[in-house]
Amino acid sequence: MPTTAKIEAPRAQQELARIAALPGVKRAFAWFAAHEPDLCRWQVELARIPAPPFGEAARAEWLRARFAELGLEDVHVDSVGNVLGVRRGAEHGAKALALTAHIDTVFPADTALDIREEGGKLRGPGISDNASGVTALLALAAALGESSLRAAADVVFVGNVGEEGEGDLRGMRHLFSDPHWKDSIACTLVLDGSGADTIVTQALGSRRFQVTVRGPGGHSWSDFGAPNPIVILARAIATFSRAKLPAEPRTTASVGVIQGGTSVNTIPESASARVDIRSTSQEEMERLERALRAAVEEAVAEEAAGRRGGSKSPVNFEIASIGSRPAAELREGARILEVVRAVDAHLGNASRLHRASTDANVPLALGLEAVSLGAGGAGGGAHTLHEWYDPAGRELALQRILLAALTLAGVRE
Repeated sequence: MPTTAKIEAPRAQQELARIAALPGVKRAFAWFAAHEPDLCRWQVELARIPAPPFGEAARAEWLRARFAELGLEDVHVDSVGNVLGVRRGAEHGAKALALTAHIDTVFPADTALDIREEGGKLRGPGISDNASGVTALLALAAALGESSLRAAADVVFVGNVGEEGEGDLRGMRHLFSDPHWKDSIACTLVLDGSGADTIVTQALGSRRFQVTVRGPGGHSWSDFGAPNPIVILARAIATFSRAKLPAEPRTTASVGVIQGGTSVNTIPESASARVDIRSTSQEEMERLERALRAAVEEAVAEEAAGRRGGSKSPVNFEIASIGSRPAAELREGARILEVVRAVDAHLGNASRLHRASTDANVPLALGLEAVSLGAGGAGGGAHTLHEWYDPAGRELALQRILLAALTLAGVRE
């Protein structure tokens, strides 16, 4: 890539204007307009393939075949399931641009995937998050192939696994732990969800824990008085819920899942809860983790103190980490942001900076340039069975992504 240093806004705008005037760009734009039915077909086909975290293999194979059909080089599925393909650049040694979209969903493998077109909208689980992002990835690969445009740098297309839930960004972690990719990728455009009105530059961090309390269990009548893990866990949650959460840096905490017990007349042997802590500050996440541990320890100690005759409480607990996403922020004056802003100005697209937890967390935490952009259209009901996507307006987002990609990678016709 020509440079990763800061570009002043006027300079970025000048380069963008030159690129936007190229006949090949106009051909690519025309491809987007003419092939919306193909994009909807790809989106529906993809969304009908189950892809829970750690179960993305079938969807990865579908995407691998599409990458190969579109003429990408070195198409392969890596050791964790990421699908990669490359469009070679003209300048040997130039650092690459990565275009990524996660292929996994939040839904279990046995979820009924009733994907359909209805009233001009596409409906069904995962149709927007992130079938729309993967569809945009394919649209960019196809349009570049038809346009005769050749970037100066390699453009690496990545359908990555493990963005959702307990996937814990494992696909992007793997990609950027590989010295080859970490050293050769200068910047990353993450395509995630619908819309074209945001630029995600701040990585929202999160830490997730499973808290489990265990006891001897027993019958609710004959063993009454035995420690009840559900009650102990409830006390711990109540104490943790009173932890102070600052408005700035914004910090949240939520108990999303509680499990335990086998019947109404049984003292359970165990109870567990899953806790999600989020913040823009690593320090705040660490503080809340300490507060969580202290709350559980206090609840268990309270149970032990109440035992008759001071007998030892047969209770133990475990707090296991089930996810950790780093908080980070794009550096001020980053080239990638100047370019995307210049593109938005050129297209007359109003956008705002945004904070979210996306695949961009990983490169941002490494000090690399990355932003997350929507794939256009409109969507709603994410992470529910009633998710929907309206493709109207998708073309603007695809133009936005294409112009940003070509400006970042440099272009020749």
